[in-house]
Amino acid sequence: MTTEHTHLPSLNALRAFEAAGRHLSFSQAAAELHVTPAAIGHQVKTLEQYLGVTLFVRRNRRIEITDAGEALLPGMSDSFSRLYSALDAFRRHVAGQPLVISIVPAFGGKWLLKRLDRFQTEHPDIRIRIEATDEMADFSRDHVDMAVRYGAGDYPGLRADRLLAEEVFPVCSPRLLEGAHPLREPSDLQYHLLLDSGWSPLYPSWPDWDMWLKAAGLESLPVTHGPQVSGDVDTWLIEEAIAGRGIALVSSVLAGDDIAAGRLVRPFDVSFPVQFGYWLVCPEATADSPRSRTFRQWLLAEVDDHDGPLGAPTRA
Repeated sequence: MTTEHTHLPSLNALRAFEAAGRHLSFSQAAAELHVTPAAIGHQVKTLEQYLGVTLFVRRNRRIEITDAGEALLPGMSDSFSRLYSALDAFRRHVAGQPLVISIVPAFGGKWLLKRLDRFQTEHPDIRIRIEATDEMADFSRDHVDMAVRYGAGDYPGLRADRLLAEEVFPVCSPRLLEGAHPLREPSDLQYHLLLDSGWSPLYPSWPDWDMWLKAAGLESLPVTHGPQVSGDVDTWLIEEAIAGRGIALVSSVLAGDDIAAGRLVRPFDVSFPVQFGYWLVCPEATADSPRSRTFRQWLLAEVDDHDGPLGAPTRA
């Protein structure tokens, strides 16, 4: 490949190549870019002449990408994705549109939303719009600026900041520490309904009641399990536990505020750390835009204030 050029090739030629390589079709690339297939072919030919290589082999009505084209395509696709993200973020900033943040519903309802008033008080010039969804945001398509994702933190092309360390343990209403069968020892669980999220099939490392009972030395304890519910399970579990309808095995992140407020207690001290966690992510191209940087710094400060021990288990 020649390196004698001192200027970049035509942006139109690069766009035509990237679209054609992504679709493996001049016709589909033409439809996407609102030009004719002949125009796509002309732009690709111009780029091939500039680079001194063949990018596509024409096979009657179809095209095949060459090794040289395969080598070039990922970088082009990534570059255009970054460019579109940066331009979209700039347009929304200039137009005064809100900073759009996609969040996992349970995290939003049990942790983030109740803290957003502080952000708006500190930064009244930045409007926030929350999109609560379990679907993973596509930054190149969904017009989302930032997202809170739950996972291991491996997000290529995105800046990822870990928010909160997490563990899983039983919680219940303080009322269950009293009554006919008060929770004093783990063996008292046999008199109560056990609730968990059923995340284990999706996240094999996520602890369930069988794992917890084994860790507590109670594998043979006769227990009654509650129903498994799909959807916003974690919020449901916490509300059921607050209402006194069972003992829930839940995330410290999601139950932390209810424990601090006394609506829930930890009856026992056996807990499991979780390898997954909540991450604030955004495209590298827009990670340091003024609004994104401001929100990230504020959120990480909130995390620092919140993160810490939840106190010793409470018993009757």
